[in-house]
Amino acid sequence: MTLLSLDALTVRRGDCPVVDGVTLEVQPGQFIGLIGPNGAGKTTLLRGALGLLPSTGKSSLIAMPGAARAKAVAWLPQEREIAWPVSVASIVALGRVPHGGGGLAHAAVDRALAAMGLTGFRDRRATDLSGGEQARVLIARALAQDAPLILADEPIAGLDPAAQIAAMQVFAGHAAAGGAVVAALHDLGLAARHCTHLAVMRRGHLVAFGAPVAVLTDALMADVFGIRAHLDQTEQGLVFQAVGLTETEGAA
Repeated sequence: MTLLSLDALTVRRGDCPVVDGVTLEVQPGQFIGLIGPNGAGKTTLLRGALGLLPSTGKSSLIAMPGAARAKAVAWLPQEREIAWPVSVASIVALGRVPHGGGGLAHAAVDRALAAMGLTGFRDRRATDLSGGEQARVLIARALAQDAPLILADEPIAGLDPAAQIAAMQVFAGHAAAGGAVVAALHDLGLAARHCTHLAVMRRGHLVAFGAPVAVLTDALMADVFGIRAHLDQTEQGLVFQAVGLTETEGAA
């Protein structure tokens, strides 16, 4: 069963297509890293797929009634500031709203807190936490929604290395359990290690899609990012490291 289907999705800013004719299908079991340089259209693609921006083409999510969409997909935007001085558990419990609530004692809230290492934070006021801790709370809120599909815009930005790895493992686990995740990412090393697939955006176009080892080629990295990189398959998994700029990029 396809969890998200995009067909020629186009989002314009004025006359300019910021996302231009993207076709993509997201299947259960996939953790897709949406990668590309700044301004490539990653955030716009996610927001357009959700129906948060006007678009042409088709998105299976837009075609759903609102109540059904809220149960089908959890959304993690870039903006993470928590303005309400309420408990961490209360924030996470908001993920249960599409299901008719459930309260702070709902098992999904407990599972989400545990998954993000926040069980001991349950009764702390969310506004007293650091920015990285608040980001983990909002990931937990999305997990508590129990939606098969998670769309996340730079969910690990600003987290410390251990928290980044833990979050990527949680997303990978969600996919392995039969869900799917599409996450805009800038850390190509973590994307290479944890994602099942990478979708590469460049100037509003989807220019590559496939397994990380097939996508992270020298030619594509030079063309899309202007970088030279080292890619190695090790006993611990795929290792990707940017090592420098291409000559053209460096000269600029």
